[in-house]
Amino acid sequence: MQFLNDLKQIFDPSIFPVLAADGLTNGAVYALLALALVLVFSVTRVIFIPIGEFVVFGTLTLAALQAAKTPGTLNLVLFLLALAAVMQAFSLIRSGRSTQALTTLGSAVVAGGALWFLIRAVAPLNLPLWMDTLLTMLLIAPLGPLLYRVVYQPLQNATVLVLLIASVALHMVLTGLALAFFGPEGSRTPPFLPGDLKLGQVTLTQQSLLVILASALLMLGLAAFFERTMAGKALRATAVNRLGARIVGISPTAAGSLTFLLAAIIAGMGGMLIGPSVALGYDSGFLIGLKGFIGAIIGGLVSFPLAAGGAILVGLIESFASFSYSAWKEVIVFTLILPVLLWRSLMTKHIPEDEE
Repeated sequence: MQFLNDLKQIFDPSIFPVLAADGLTNGAVYALLALALVLVFSVTRVIFIPIGEFVVFGTLTLAALQAAKTPGTLNLVLFLLALAAVMQAFSLIRSGRSTQALTTLGSAVVAGGALWFLIRAVAPLNLPLWMDTLLTMLLIAPLGPLLYRVVYQPLQNATVLVLLIASVALHMVLTGLALAFFGPEGSRTPPFLPGDLKLGQVTLTQQSLLVILASALLMLGLAAFFERTMAGKALRATAVNRLGARIVGISPTAAGSLTFLLAAIIAGMGGMLIGPSVALGYDSGFLIGLKGFIGAIIGGLVSFPLAAGGAILVGLIESFASFSYSAWKEVIVFTLILPVLLWRSLMTKHIPEDEE
């Protein structure tokens, strides 16, 4: 009887639209993460567990800039840039291209110095939100290809299990760095569109509508990128057949770097969109990323539409569960993965990795 009463309350005309809007808002962000996870796995075979940390870094970096502070993300980018440049230089020297190695090191010094000067100069100025958003993306976007160069490129011929272990280790490192950079307290960011919008008897925040609209535009942009650009078609070819793509001249390294760049941009945007609605802390990334991962699993880590739809379903279930069963909402959401994994294991024919 209690369950039926809860259902009646949930489907009350004054409550249902609010819960649905909240679920669509969170589900839109989870859908972005699911798309990023599917993209990364399809091209590089990496189950990118730290995707949630990019969301956290996006929110907390923007919050630090809005507080007129220099975010610790700058130090991480500069360290990874230096490490990646040294690794690339050694690789070039071993292949007998010393001049290119010096050029690589010089370019890294110039790029790092310019980024350091820009952020240190403008961070204390209390810039408008849209300018701090651009600066945040300038810091978050390079993290993707830099982490790929430092962590995953040396392992590009390793098994999926080894890549998974590397992802778990990277997740733990980034969580610790987020604690060191931003502290243990959670942070929110100002809404991009303050105020409410009344639709009939339902009042929604304009920020929620912006999240849904921005996420939809990002998904359409990704679809256009894969359908109409050479780079997008190259990524699709790599996802379908890595060996065939390599034979026709598509660089696996370049494809991996571009994939991680897109994933960083998507997750960073997701973090800035959800930041005004949810206070994110240094350790919030795992749960957020896991909810996106459930959507990706529903899509079999290969289907973008199914992954997006599954992630939106996760957001809706989370919203409705939090109304009457808030203490159990995470359990209810994560229980979804069990029947999906069972169904996938029964319906999918296993192909040994060396035969892919």
